Amino acid sequence: MQATAARLGAGTFGADMELERMTVMDVRPSADCSYDVVALGEVMLRFDPGEGRIRTARTFRVSEGGGEYNVARGLRRCFGLSAAVVTALVDNEIGRLVEDLLLQGGVDTALVRWAAPTDGAGRGARNGLNFTERGFGLRGAVGVSDRGHTATSQLRPGEINWDDLFGRRGVRWLHTGGIFAGLSASTAEVAEEAMLAAHRHGTVVSYDLNFRPSLWPGPGGRDRAQAVNKRLARYVDVLVGNEEDFTAALGFPVSQATESLHELDADTFARMIDQVAATYPNLHAVATSLRTVHTANVNDWGAIGWSEGTFARATQRDRVEVLDRVGGGDSFMSGLVYGLLTSGDLATALEYGAAHGVLAMTTPGDTSMATLREVEALMAGGGARIAR
Repeated sequence: MQATAARLGAGTFGADMELERMTVMDVRPSADCSYDVVALGEVMLRFDPGEGRIRTARTFRVSEGGGEYNVARGLRRCFGLSAAVVTALVDNEIGRLVEDLLLQGGVDTALVRWAAPTDGAGRGARNGLNFTERGFGLRGAVGVSDRGHTATSQLRPGEINWDDLFGRRGVRWLHTGGIFAGLSASTAEVAEEAMLAAHRHGTVVSYDLNFRPSLWPGPGGRDRAQAVNKRLARYVDVLVGNEEDFTAALGFPVSQATESLHELDADTFARMIDQVAATYPNLHAVATSLRTVHTANVNDWGAIGWSEGTFARATQRDRVEVLDRVGGGDSFMSGLVYGLLTSGDLATALEYGAAHGVLAMTTPGDTSMATLREVEALMAGGGARIAR
C-alpha cells in the first residue's frame, strides 16, 4: 500500500494535519506484517452475576473485556488472524489476572505497558473493573464501570513507538474507538498519534464510535464527545456506529428513525451516510449493526453498510434469542474486518459481521466463543439443529 502523507503541526491534539486518501481494500500483505490486527484500548475485568443482580450477588464469574480489545480477540479466536492489543495495566495480581485472560484469548501481550503499583491502594493507577448484568425479559442489561484513574487512561503521546510497530514490525489493520478516546484527554491524543502513524505505514484504520454517556459528563458532555470524535473521524478508513452513536458522537441525526430503529430503512440510512461521507471524504466504508429490542432476551438483529457509493444490507434475523447482548457489536466489527480483509466485498463482510455478532450473543461474556465454521454455516442458512 502506498504510504499516506501526513503533516503534524505542534504535535498536540487538534493540530492541523493533511492526509492522502487511502483505499480500504489496499491492505498490506500478511507476509510483511507481524500482526493482522492491533487494537488500541482498555481491557477491564468483567464481573458477571449470571442470572442474578449486581446488588444481591454473592458470586461473580470473571472474564476480560473491552470495546476495542474484543474486536482483536474475535479476529484471533474465531477467525484465526494474528492479533495484539496496546493497553496498560498495573503490575499487580489483578493486572496479571487480566494478562492471563488475554493469553487465553490468544491475543499477543507484548505491547502491554506495565505500570508499577505506586502504593497498595491504587491511588496512582489501577486496573479497570466492569460489573455487568445480562438482564432478562423486561429487565434490561445493566453495566456499572469502575475505571477511574486506570493505567490505560494515563497513557500519554510519545510513550509508544508507533513507527516501530507499524513500520518495522508491520500491522495490516489498526482498530480503536470512542471508548478509548473518551477515557481522558491524553488518550484522545494517543489515538490520534496512533492513527497518523498507521497511515504513514499503510495500515488500515477502523474506529467504532461506541458512545458511552458515562465517560463524558466530567470532560464536557456530549459537546466534548463530538469535538473529539469529529477530530478523529478525519483519520478513519472504516467507521462503525449505531444510530445513537452517529447522532451523539458525530452530530448526524437519522431522520424519521424510531428509537428502536425498527423503522430505519435503507433510504433513511443512505441519506445520513451521504452527509457523513461528504463531511469526511477519507471514509471508505461505514457500517452499523441494527438492533430492535423486544425484551432483554429477544432482539431483532441485522446490519447495514456503505462503501464507495455502494450500499448493502446483511440478512435480517428477527426475534433472535439472546443470552448476553454485551459484546455483540464488537463481534459484528470483528466479522466485518475479517470479511473486508479476506474478500474485499462489503456485502460479504456485513454477512460475516452480522452472523458473528448474533452468535456471540448466545454465550456469556463480552468475547466471542463462536468458530469460523459456525459463522459460515449460519451465513449459509444453517439453523440450531444439533451437531453431532
